[in-house]
Amino acid sequence: MNGVVQFDLFGEVEQKLDERAKQREEEAAKPTPRTAPASRRTRCAFPDDPHRHAGEVAENVIAAWFSHYGGSRMDVPIGTVAALSFFREPLVSDWLLTLEPAQLPPLLREIWGVQWMARPDLIEVARPLHDWVEESPDEYQLRAVQAVIHTAIYNGLFDLTARDDPYDRSQADVLSPLLTGLRHKSDKKWRGEYHTPPCVSDLMAHILVDTDHGSSIREPAIGSGGMFRSVAQRLREHSLNPHDYTWFGNDIDRLSTACAAVNAILWDLGPRTVIWCGDSLASRDGGVSQALAERAAVIEHRNNVVGKARMVAAIRQAERLLTGAAE
Repeated sequence: MNGVVQFDLFGEVEQKLDERAKQREEEAAKPTPRTAPASRRTRCAFPDDPHRHAGEVAENVIAAWFSHYGGSRMDVPIGTVAALSFFREPLVSDWLLTLEPAQLPPLLREIWGVQWMARPDLIEVARPLHDWVEESPDEYQLRAVQAVIHTAIYNGLFDLTARDDPYDRSQADVLSPLLTGLRHKSDKKWRGEYHTPPCVSDLMAHILVDTDHGSSIREPAIGSGGMFRSVAQRLREHSLNPHDYTWFGNDIDRLSTACAAVNAILWDLGPRTVIWCGDSLASRDGGVSQALAERAAVIEHRNNVVGKARMVAAIRQAERLLTGAAE
């Protein structure tokens, strides 16, 4: 999703940007304290360490969510940050900061809808992160969502994710520290959920990945996709394209696989990426065949929806032409 598409999708953006610019000029004229609070920083304190940067974004988002009484649900703040990660134009942040809580559900629906048209297979796996938008969130929850958006922007989320080059926006995984930070310690222990530290996955990729290692990558405990990120980065360092490989990844936790599906889009792993929620030990092939069948069904459904929409548009265009000819 590029910046031009976003500005075309969401009306009145230029007016909002002008209003925001005027507001900034007024604020700049006022005396300011020598140091801004952490929640108001526009750049992360760790620009040379993307992993610490991602951790700071997650830490402050979690604090904002709970301080605004967002509740115990994890899917809402994670899904909100996930939706923001689809933007590729950092200047959209000025507009996002002007939005009222009631304007957020339509925006989020449109973001996920646009992504569904492009990658229905992955967005379907990410459903646990966007189902809540259809549940008519109440005012208190929406104010917490607004706080999450503001905090993510002020702490430099777009410095990590709003990059044109996939290599640049694959420097860190923001969703992993957010997911593990929101998860209660006892819950993580019960699930056995311990994401591989990025330094470890980077080292493993550095050792294992070379120019002749096969055409597919398989991860039976994918978590939020950290190992995929490391491998993709290593492939690019070898001047190889992740699009030329098939990626198979699953996890037993639905929120983890949802995060991995979003990250697969963010990190541009390519069209042959298959992610699903399932137990790797429950079937002979680890669930690959079922995942491929479900993926094919989702893509076919998207194609049918697009086909019907085009037919309706063509009929309406013909009706307009006939009405004009009759006049």
